[in-house]
Amino acid sequence: MKKLSLLMMAAFISVAAMAQNDPKPAAKGVTYGAGTENKDAVTVAAMDEQVQKSGSFNGRITGKVTEVCQEKGCWMKVEKANGETVMVKFKDYGFFMPKNIVGQTVVLEGEAKVKEVSVKQQKHYAGDAGKSKEEIKQIKEAKKEVQFVAAGVLVI
Repeated sequence: MKKLSLLMMAAFISVAAMAQNDPKPAAKGVTYGAGTENKDAVTVAAMDEQVQKSGSFNGRITGKVTEVCQEKGCWMKVEKANGETVMVKFKDYGFFMPKNIVGQTVVLEGEAKVKEVSVKQQKHYAGDAGKSKEEIKQIKEAKKEVQFVAAGVLVI
């Protein structure tokens, strides 16, 4: 009986701990991380232009989510006007996004820089996104890309 009680207590604690890390559903007005406001946000294109000119960007951007990590929601991508995407990570790995956020428009507050992404990291992201083994095998070169580190996210 004592073992059963301990087992039940351990199961309860595990479920409670996991529930704490589950992000809220992706609904309009929901914030993640430190949160942000829907004011003074620039387009992804304007942010990208500034990063290309000066090497960095600090502030708010708005864009449509095109992809999200299907493992934990630990990264997402937002669409550029030309159909490409910007990788978004979350400051200090401090929060996650719901997996159903694809298609939503968001305001992100944080910092963007150009980063080199290794083949190993690209393959990791592809696996997280549910890409096929064939698609993952085709990744053979490191690449430079603009990455945004968000301290807060607002679904609009």
